[in-house]
Amino acid sequence: MIRRAVAARAALAAMTALLTACAGLPKSGPSADAIEGVQRSPQAGLIQVVELDDRVARELMSQRTHRLFSETLADGADKPQTVGRGDSVEVTIWESPPATLFAPSISDPRALASAGATTLPAQVVGSDGTIAVPFAGRIRAAGLTTQAVGDDIAARLRGKANRPEILVRVLQNASSMVTVVGDVNASIRMPLTSGGERVLDAIAAAGGVRQPINKTTVQVTRGERFESLPLDLLIRDPRQNVPLHGGDVVSAISQPLSLTVLGATGRQDEINFEVQGISLAQALARSGGLLDNRAQPEGVFVFRFERQTALAWPQQPVSTTPDGKVPVVYRLDLRDPKSFFVMQNFEMSHKDIVYVSNAPVAELQKFLNVVFSITYPVLNLINATN
Repeated sequence: MIRRAVAARAALAAMTALLTACAGLPKSGPSADAIEGVQRSPQAGLIQVVELDDRVARELMSQRTHRLFSETLADGADKPQTVGRGDSVEVTIWESPPATLFAPSISDPRALASAGATTLPAQVVGSDGTIAVPFAGRIRAAGLTTQAVGDDIAARLRGKANRPEILVRVLQNASSMVTVVGDVNASIRMPLTSGGERVLDAIAAAGGVRQPINKTTVQVTRGERFESLPLDLLIRDPRQNVPLHGGDVVSAISQPLSLTVLGATGRQDEINFEVQGISLAQALARSGGLLDNRAQPEGVFVFRFERQTALAWPQQPVSTTPDGKVPVVYRLDLRDPKSFFVMQNFEMSHKDIVYVSNAPVAELQKFLNVVFSITYPVLNLINATN
C-alpha cells in the first residue's frame, strides 16, 4: 500500500508538472493563428493584416519608383554659362587702324598688322550687376553670357571707336558655384565652367565617396527642391548624370539600411542591405532560409509601418501612430508556388521585421519532449515500486 501511495503521489506530481510545463512551453514568437487573430480582436483596426499577393506587391512597388534626375533636374539643352555678381572679368578691345580711342595711332602702315589690343584692368561685377567700360559707361553683365556683354560694349562704342571688336573673359568665377558635402573625401565649393560640369564631376572633384558605391545615395538640392538617387544607378545610367546649375548642393549620403529577421529561420539577425534595396526573397536567403524542421511555410510575416495612403486597408477605421503611419503585417503563404514570384517583387524597407512562425507540429514536438522528460522518470519509479 505504501508503495502504491508513493506511486500515486508521483503520478499526481508528474501531471501537475506536465500541466505547468505545457502552459510555459518556450516559443520564439506568436503563432500564425495568433497574428491572424489580431484582426478579429477588439483592437481590430489598430493593426492591419494584409495578404501579400501579386496585386499588393505591384501596388507597393509602383510607389517606390525613383524620381530620376533626367526627369526632374534636366533642362533639355545645356544652359550657357553667364556672368554673375562677384565674378572677376577682363575686357579686351580691338580697334581697326588707325585706332585712336584706346590704342595709340600708328602712322607706319607696315606696323598696322602688329597693332596690339587694349586690355582693361580686371574688375569685379558689382552688386548692381554692372561693370564700367571707358566711353561706354556702366554695362549690364550679371545674368548675361560673355558674348552678350561684349556685343553690348561694342554697340556702345560704335561711333567712338574704329570698328571695335570686344572679348570678355571671366577670370574668377565667384557666382556660379556648386557645393559638395556629405560622405565625400573633401567637402568643396566647385566653380562651374562653360564645359558644363555634371553630378559625377562634382563628386570626383571632392575626391570621391568614402563608403562603397552600393551603400551611397546622391542628393541634389536645387532651390527649394531636392532629388536623390543611388550612386550605382547614377553611374550605370549616363542620362542621370545631369548638368549642374550655380547654387546646387550635391550631397553624398551613406545611410545604413537594415532589417531584422526572427523566428524559424537559419539565422536570426539584423541584416544590412544596399541603398538600391533588396526583395523579401533576398532577405530570407540572407537569413539562411526557413528551417525545415520548424518553419510554417504559410506563416511568413513582414511587420512594417506604412503611409496611410499606401493601400486600401481592410480594417476600418484605420488607426495611425502619432507620426501618421499605419502598423501593418503582411502575410505570405509559401505553400503557393506563385508566392515565390511575389517575394521577388516585394521590396524591403528600412527597419522592417521579417518573422517566420513555428509550425504546429514543431510545437507538438516540444510538447512531447516535455511529456517524455516528465513521464519517463515517473514510469521508472512506478516500475521500481512494483
